[in-house]
Amino acid sequence: MAGQVFTYIAHKDGVADDTALELAAAAKKVSPEASATALVAGSGSGLETVCNEMTATYPEVWKFDNADLAYPNAEAIRKLLVGLLPADAILLLPHNTFGMDLGPGLSVKLDSTYVADLVEVEGVEGDTLKIVRQEYSGMVSTHVQCDIAAGAVFTCRPGSFPPDESISAAGQVVDKSSEVADLAVKRRFIEVVAAEVGDVDITKEDVLVSVGRGIEDQDNIEIADELAEAMGAVVSCSRPIVDAKWLEKSRQVGTSGQTVKPKVYLALGISGSFQHLGGLKGSPFIVAVNKNPKAPIFQVADVGIVDDLLDFVPELTDKIKEI
Repeated sequence: MAGQVFTYIAHKDGVADDTALELAAAAKKVSPEASATALVAGSGSGLETVCNEMTATYPEVWKFDNADLAYPNAEAIRKLLVGLLPADAILLLPHNTFGMDLGPGLSVKLDSTYVADLVEVEGVEGDTLKIVRQEYSGMVSTHVQCDIAAGAVFTCRPGSFPPDESISAAGQVVDKSSEVADLAVKRRFIEVVAAEVGDVDITKEDVLVSVGRGIEDQDNIEIADELAEAMGAVVSCSRPIVDAKWLEKSRQVGTSGQTVKPKVYLALGISGSFQHLGGLKGSPFIVAVNKNPKAPIFQVADVGIVDDLLDFVPELTDKIKEI
């Protein structure tokens, strides 16, 4: 049987990340019979706000209030969790830059199983957990059987586990701050450098038309511009477009770009790597157009069209203009 399940709650300025509810859904699949415990670390009034918010989803929320945790330093949090987690704990982390920084070293310190980038949990049989992760940029789904008898650390891909917002836990906050030991680390926080601001702010747009490598040529971005104009939307992009200098950095969606929360997201010629999907929050309605039927973007899309975007998008634009 799985040990006690924990989730790490990422937050900023008193607001929990969308992955908080997604991890609760993933935890339910890992251990259907037991409730997960949320871990919330930080400092200041915003921490209390997040903890209280999480009691609506989690029956128990562990709060760690310490000045050394004001900024999410994976080195400090690794020291914190090694000393406080049970030996057979199952810890779920968001698969983002922070989770990838924290997870591997933590699993070594805990002498437990580690698997990154979960996209599905198929079930648990005794001490064996069956999960699915993706490799080769999402081109291959790998079915993995994990021994969780001695605990495990998993990172879960954002957007892969639909949050169950109907959960009403009426939980309680357990203040563990007094149990925090020495958190002296070699790495220290210096400053936050804000991303450059472009001619539009894609983080505030309700509808985004996003282009990826499948657009093929800089001149073809005009096709996306025409569609966006017809829809009253704004054009955004994936990292290869910025690397090619076809659009400015401020229009990039992803973990190394902007985090956006549109209501509708059109992904044109975008494969759907976890780095890109990590920048999508708020469960938008995703429409994907890609000529590769095995593109991972189709696993999260609400509507998928297997076609060459250079053929499909102009027709879609004409239809929208007619309407």
